[in-house]
Amino acid sequence: MSTINNKELLQQFNEQRTKCLVYTRVMGYHRPVESFNIGKKGEHKQRKHFTEFRCS
Repeated sequence: MSTINNKELLQQFNEQRTKCLVYTRVMGYHRPVESFNIGKKGEHKQRKHFTEFRCS
């Protein structure tokens, strides 16, 4: 059984892929990250994400 690395896998299914828009909340409303200037994009990459767990 041969293993396929990520690059080969992406190339294999490239025709089926679609662009994914990422939105984030800024100043009380949601905006697409792709519309940010270069500085704001850098800040977005440095953010730490967390997962909220339900209290029991």
